[in-house]
Amino acid sequence: MIKYKLPALTAVVYMAASVTVQADEKTETSHLRANFRRVALEMASTEVKNADLYVDSPNSQLSADSKTMIKGVFDFVLEYERPNTQWNNSLFMEYAETRLKPEGEKHTTDEDADKILLTSDYNCKLWKPGFQDIDAGPFVSIAYQTEFTKNNDAPRMKVVRGKTGLKLFNGTYLKELYAAAVGEYDFTYSGDEVTKSAYEIGLRAEKPISDQVTFQLEGYFRNYVSYSKYVATDLKYELSVTGRMDVKVYQKFSLAPYFSYFQGKACGVDKEGSNFLIGFSFAYSDLFDL
Repeated sequence: MIKYKLPALTAVVYMAASVTVQADEKTETSHLRANFRRVALEMASTEVKNADLYVDSPNSQLSADSKTMIKGVFDFVLEYERPNTQWNNSLFMEYAETRLKPEGEKHTTDEDADKILLTSDYNCKLWKPGFQDIDAGPFVSIAYQTEFTKNNDAPRMKVVRGKTGLKLFNGTYLKELYAAAVGEYDFTYSGDEVTKSAYEIGLRAEKPISDQVTFQLEGYFRNYVSYSKYVATDLKYELSVTGRMDVKVYQKFSLAPYFSYFQGKACGVDKEGSNFLIGFSFAYSDLFDL
């Protein structure tokens, strides 16, 4: 009986030792980081074109009025990186609201920005193109986009979005460049759920100008190619570009003049809508290991 137990005990000890070694290797080769990209308060002047045509759109950027506004932004990523993969889980939120009360009239509320975006992004490092120590490979992501409150008479936006494609990432200057096929399930309108397909190109880059100054650029273009159902407020395409000049003022805090441009065209409207912002932000950012 003992001669059968000894091999079994040996196998258990060997498996335990293997698990310990693997755990040690994982500790040595993996990194878990908390990346506070931006926690910011922004003041900006916005110019919106054709807002009257998009008053019923769930997208508040296209229906807002041209004005000066104050906006809050929270952009956080939990990064788990291994030699051959990188898994990012991010939360992006922004909100800006203006309340007006003309003399003798009820107050009115106008949303200038309203977005909540939860994303899980898995990237494979299959190639080294040989410049900027950049990684390249396929990726897949899943995201849920919604809002804090609904926009005017439109319902609250609710979209599940999946992407898969190829990506360059982790470069010295080029942080992300990708091309992807996109699938969406849009259940903003109850009873009018829509399945959509699109293609998307995205970019995120930064270039240090000096020890205290960094220029950042990010944007994407998404073009929808099919819909399971016609909804007049659904966008045919989206274009978003943001540029900032971050100037460190104290440790992790910075001031940044910036611009932001968003454009889209709804299926039931003849003209595209756009929102151009220019302003300043006061932001906190930090990256540290966990």
